[in-house]
Amino acid sequence: MRTINSLILAGGLLACSSTFAGDLLQWQNNSLTYLWGKNFKVNPQVQQTVTFEHADAWKYGDNFIFIDKIFYQGKKDDLNGPNTYYGEISPRLSLGKITGQSFAFGPVKDVLLAMTYEFGEGDTEAYLIGPGFDLDIPGFDYFQLNFYHRTADGSRPGSDTWQITPAWSYTIPVGSSDILIDGFLDWVVDNDENRRGSYQANVHFVPQVKYDLGKALKLGEKQLYVGFEYDYWKNKYGIKDSDAFTTDQSTASFLVKLHF
Repeated sequence: MRTINSLILAGGLLACSSTFAGDLLQWQNNSLTYLWGKNFKVNPQVQQTVTFEHADAWKYGDNFIFIDKIFYQGKKDDLNGPNTYYGEISPRLSLGKITGQSFAFGPVKDVLLAMTYEFGEGDTEAYLIGPGFDLDIPGFDYFQLNFYHRTADGSRPGSDTWQITPAWSYTIPVGSSDILIDGFLDWVVDNDENRRGSYQANVHFVPQVKYDLGKALKLGEKQLYVGFEYDYWKNKYGIKDSDAFTTDQSTASFLVKLHF
């Protein structure tokens, strides 16, 4: 399964690279985010994170890429030292765009092949593939719903599981500006300990609530945001929460985000 996932994902990444070839690219957006928060679990409690994000749509699908650089405020993680990194590359191929046919039904606008490659320091690689759906939900800027089969690399637990990932964006006008609420939820639904050792089903919910400061200051809309990110993670990293070792995480981080 890993070989199949890798080959298909390689095709998706090749498609991603072609987005910059002339008129294939429909739109793109890049951003840098600074986060500061505390009360994190498993890793050191106080963290600063700098995140680069890239999103685009192209002739045959869309792509989302992010890379986190995480600093532990002088503390050291047992595995990664005083800082670490983590990223994901998520290409999706649109059946509607590729075939020129409509796949709309009910609230579904399009059907896609969704893929993700997770990477980071140490033994953290994973390959995800499955069906994706673009939904038309009133009020939302966008709403995606992806279903993945997960295959982890090396000795990392959590292979042969299923994950459900919705992602959304919602804008609320407030005075002379807007509040943007966007984010994602990763729900790893499998928990067959006989096949996966101690790996636990887990839920990772990460919304951001951001005020469009650039629009309020008449510097340009959708460019400069301030707000907070909430991070809830039940059984973080698939580690079962217990009295001896708390892995259920609930924390908020101050946020500044610049789009370019």
